[in-house]
Amino acid sequence: MVMPLNIALQFSRSVLNIQPLGNGLINDTYLVTTDVKPFVLQRINKQVFPQPEQIMANLLVLTQHIEQANDKQTTLKIPQLLKTETNNNFFCDGQDNYWRALSFIDNTESLETIGNLAQAQQVGFALGQFHRLTHSLDSAKLYDTLPGFHITPGYLDHYQQAKNQSKIPEDAYCADFIAHYQYIVHDLELAKEQGLLSLRVIHGDPKLNNFLFDKTSKRIVSIIDLDTVKPGLIHYDIGDCIRSCCHTTATDEFNLETCRILLSSYLKEMGSFFSEYDYQFLYPAIRLIPFELGIRFYTDYLEANRYFKVTEPEQNLRRATGQFLLCASVMVQETGINHLINQLQATKPSVTQ
Repeated sequence: MVMPLNIALQFSRSVLNIQPLGNGLINDTYLVTTDVKPFVLQRINKQVFPQPEQIMANLLVLTQHIEQANDKQTTLKIPQLLKTETNNNFFCDGQDNYWRALSFIDNTESLETIGNLAQAQQVGFALGQFHRLTHSLDSAKLYDTLPGFHITPGYLDHYQQAKNQSKIPEDAYCADFIAHYQYIVHDLELAKEQGLLSLRVIHGDPKLNNFLFDKTSKRIVSIIDLDTVKPGLIHYDIGDCIRSCCHTTATDEFNLETCRILLSSYLKEMGSFFSEYDYQFLYPAIRLIPFELGIRFYTDYLEANRYFKVTEPEQNLRRATGQFLLCASVMVQETGINHLINQLQATKPSVTQ
């Protein structure tokens, strides 16, 4: 087994300490302390990202674009890719594992749940700023690092195959929920095929704990975990961010007031770039993403937990159930959510030149 300390030494000869960082479900992440500056070390999960070189290439394109934009209103910091001692962007160990190092943004913290509406406002602002900054970046310059990611019909097909092959008994609630609402999986992809929604640069995984809050100012200063930056529909980003922030985990209910603050803040940054169709498909996106994630968790449960990290066999089943309950709560509040979207569209910011 390759020891992280040995890998860290490939990026710095002055390593003092190394310890696990965060609770990501895909990559292994460590905080490396040196006698100069700390940095973040990650082992990229090749089962998820079969071509890690593309991730690093995308990150370089992204950081270069943001640096060239030189936007004085920008407050977001993007972690910088650090070189190895031999001037490479990554290190491949003897077991074909790919490792990379990123700059560590100090005096920050990530959150697992929204504690107040000011935090929701910050998340909306940060995601809006990320989309505004990348709006002028041609998405065709980026690799699709995870083909099929957020293509919901594909997840449904995978589930159908898994349930037919699985030796694990189906859960009645999850199976019935998928069967009853599977018609919604085509909402965004069909809109893309019809030319109503277009490909842009997306983060791909803008859940709450991928935003870093400054401990002093309580403002978001960075968005991290950029492996899934790729061409896609920004509605997937919006839906996933809202899903993460507006999920009341104790009851699995959707918090409409948190959604109001987050979406209002987001559209103050990004609304001037929104078409009528962009507004029209906001509710379908908010409804779709918890359904999609529920399918993914449930499929992984049926396949004996191959994808998401778990601490016990039924954890993905509970995760799936929570997402389906959240989706049900979204649908119960459809009128209120659409009313909010209509209000925001009526006050759309003027077009940015």
